[in-house]
Amino acid sequence: MAAATAEDLVDINARPSFLETQFGKNIVLGVGIAVVLAIMAGVFMWSQKPEYRVLFANVSDQDGGAITAQLDQMAIPYKFSEGGGAIMVAADRVHDARLKLAAQGLPKGGNVGFELMENQKLGVSQFHEQVNYQRSLEGELARSIQSLAAVGTARVHLALPKPSVFVREQQKPTASVLLNLQTGRTLDQGQVSAIVHLVASSVPELPASNVTVVDQNGNLLSDTSKQGGPKQLDPNQLKYVAQIQEGIIRQVESLITPLVGRGNVRAEASADIDFAQVDTAAEQYKPNSPPEPSSIRSQTTSEAGSPPAPAAGVPGALSNQPPGAATAPIAGGTPVAGAPAGGGNMRKDATTNYEVDKTIRYEQKPMGGIKRLTVGVLVNYRRIVDEKTGKVTVKALTAAEVAQIEELVREAMGYSKDRGDTMTVKNAPFDGVDKPAAPPETLPWWKDAEIQRMLWTAARGLFFFAILAFLFFRVLRPMLRPVMRKLDEITEVPPLPAPPEAAAGEGADGEPRTALQELESTQNQGYRENLQMAKALAKDDPRVVANVVKAWVGANE
Repeated sequence: MAAATAEDLVDINARPSFLETQFGKNIVLGVGIAVVLAIMAGVFMWSQKPEYRVLFANVSDQDGGAITAQLDQMAIPYKFSEGGGAIMVAADRVHDARLKLAAQGLPKGGNVGFELMENQKLGVSQFHEQVNYQRSLEGELARSIQSLAAVGTARVHLALPKPSVFVREQQKPTASVLLNLQTGRTLDQGQVSAIVHLVASSVPELPASNVTVVDQNGNLLSDTSKQGGPKQLDPNQLKYVAQIQEGIIRQVESLITPLVGRGNVRAEASADIDFAQVDTAAEQYKPNSPPEPSSIRSQTTSEAGSPPAPAAGVPGALSNQPPGAATAPIAGGTPVAGAPAGGGNMRKDATTNYEVDKTIRYEQKPMGGIKRLTVGVLVNYRRIVDEKTGKVTVKALTAAEVAQIEELVREAMGYSKDRGDTMTVKNAPFDGVDKPAAPPETLPWWKDAEIQRMLWTAARGLFFFAILAFLFFRVLRPMLRPVMRKLDEITEVPPLPAPPEAAAGEGADGEPRTALQELESTQNQGYRENLQMAKALAKDDPRVVANVVKAWVGANE
């Protein structure tokens, strides 16, 4: 292979690289413009990013997979919250997605309900049917319990004994409920009792005492007092006492406040409540009023008559007939109708009962009655403010005013002397009552939540606008300048040549031109010629033009 000559080496060194050619520069410029436009589009889309809200939370893995599959089919974008505890969709698609998923039975809750009975196979044994029924019942109960706001997930276990024809061998069913509560939520005794009665009412012959409720921490929530354990204080009773006391306090303060002003009265109440349920049966006897005797029964018996005549006469039917009535007059008296002829006995009985007064009363006292009330009321001194000097003075209430307040407190609390209620009203100065009234504290405008939200929205919009403006004016516009110049050169219309018939000292319209017009025409023509020469030189040998530009830049620096 022949060695390269000096001219070839000069040509190789003088050949411009790809990036120095006009084609390479156009490619780099186009790529840069595309990158800047992509960045601006990304910033704009990021600023218009939709707000995501929770669609479903605390769903099982099985339900989560089915929900995401349906969201993909419905072309609804979604994402998972931090930790994967919830599925989130755009705020304007939450309700639509929930309705569509609910129409498809999602989420199922991770428990199998009575839909398990829909796909029964032919030839299933009775034991298998019983197991499926028990699983379905447990799943339905778990779904019902999970509908409570404080319950995250729930599991129900039922122990259903086999029925027996013998009474001694019959057993009651039992149930166990495991609750996984929401973070930071607890159940009061009333809610636990509601869960217990819900399960007991759903299973035949299941007593509430056989239902056990346990939370995720292993705490026994169900009440064991009905199972023979020690009697515990009922939280509902304590809540009832607190409600009565708060009601009395509220009534007293609302009645006295208009007289003494807001913040100048304090009241406390203590209620003694009788939670014993008493059934009373009373039977009372009272003697009759005089002169009636108080005996209960009186009986009198009297007998009168002569011994009967002996039997006589001819035996036979005639002798057995009764004798006829006597018709002969009786000396010294009047015959008695119906008196036995020939003598006989007469018996007379008389019985008199005298009943005494009897009262039977059955009384049933409901539990929760008030046994005794104790109320204490403290009233502040009257506060007087001098309008001119602003000085504050305090003055005690008069005896008439205190008596009026006592009367109002008795009426508000429902005072009963027979019940042993007590009430005390004291008039004393409160701490700091003689200090000037402090002006109401106003919240600074920059701490207002609504103003903060508006400022945040405005700052966010300005931030994205500043980014877009910077990318356009500082990056995209300088990159587009060469392209715009090239377009100007392409669209530039060359001037029309002067007509040949026109004289050197005449214009195109035949009129004579001045010396200034001739000079301007010569300068314009020279500028055009120089520009054409520079364009041709830059096209033929761009390296030389680049060196010249570098020299100019260095000279300017």
